[in-house]
Amino acid sequence: MVKNIYIYQQKDWPNFTWRIEELSDLLADVRNKQGRLLGKMEALGFNLQNEAFLETLTADVLKTNEIEGIILNKEEVRSSVARRLGIDIGGLPAINRDIEGIVDMMLDATNNFNKPLTKERLFDWHYAMFPMGRNGMYKIITGNWRDDSAGPMQVVSGVMGKEKVHYLAPPAKIIDKEMKVFLDWLNSKSNIDPVIKAGISHLWFVTLHPFEDGNGRIARAVTDMLLARSDGFPQRFYSMSSQIQKKRKSYYEILEKTQKGKLEITEWIMWFLNTFSEAIINSENTLALVTRKHRFWNTHGIKIKNERQKKILNKLLEGFTGNLTSSKWAKITKCSQDTALRDIQDLIDKGILIKSSSGGRSTKYELK
Repeated sequence: MVKNIYIYQQKDWPNFTWRIEELSDLLADVRNKQGRLLGKMEALGFNLQNEAFLETLTADVLKTNEIEGIILNKEEVRSSVARRLGIDIGGLPAINRDIEGIVDMMLDATNNFNKPLTKERLFDWHYAMFPMGRNGMYKIITGNWRDDSAGPMQVVSGVMGKEKVHYLAPPAKIIDKEMKVFLDWLNSKSNIDPVIKAGISHLWFVTLHPFEDGNGRIARAVTDMLLARSDGFPQRFYSMSSQIQKKRKSYYEILEKTQKGKLEITEWIMWFLNTFSEAIINSENTLALVTRKHRFWNTHGIKIKNERQKKILNKLLEGFTGNLTSSKWAKITKCSQDTALRDIQDLIDKGILIKSSSGGRSTKYELK
């Protein structure tokens, strides 16, 4: 074994410590924000809660993959989430099995937050993420711990031949024993605040790195499960993965620093609590989007005659990227240019769309 430079090689591993006096004010503030957000969401009613959950979980699935450099199709993700929530969003596209699997994992983590997290449940999550037993071109061990047959599990960066090793995970032969200790701790009742417990679980899981692939995404699902326990509520109205993705550089920096440090992890927990606080604050954007869409459809819903118009209007309400032209309308809704122009003119006549004042060769349209 290499010299003792990693946290799991410390004599008292995994007896983490932290300075609660330095965290207490931040923790109290986070818990207060958490309670106020849940109060707002409960006041929305069932349908709007579901809409907010749809937006949040879609973002969560997209961003937890983006952290790993994987870009998923937003429409497919949203469609998969909508199916499972029983929400009609119209014109649902065909869905990739890998997307279905990660949505299933995320929903199981939060909907069943009070169920014990077991080895078998983690194996099911892993298999759901890699239903073909492959990551792209490469065959991987699916639904089981890694075996290090291809060499030690390392986190590296840089081009081939000039790689920088950021982290070397524990050897595969001790993973089953280490994961049993982790799962026993996670499922046991303790006096640790559940939000702090979520932060420790995240660090502990990615430090063990028990799978051949998908460790980061599963660690974030475990985090969401424990945050759902802290909420006492299965629906998510904030996205930790979205916030971690925004802070991706500092996320990897604090992980590397902590994993090469001692068992005193106050700095990691502080980073986690600050990130959680920012995730809750940013959930206001989701709330604003959901209420805006709700008001819009209450006002105009009866005037909208076809699914093409519904699809484009929802895109505009959600923040359409670029300028809307008749040619873009035709391409997105898979209709002719003439049909697109008729749809647009109908919405102009009804006072829903207007011609944009921005210049250019093509006529552009926006919500009135």
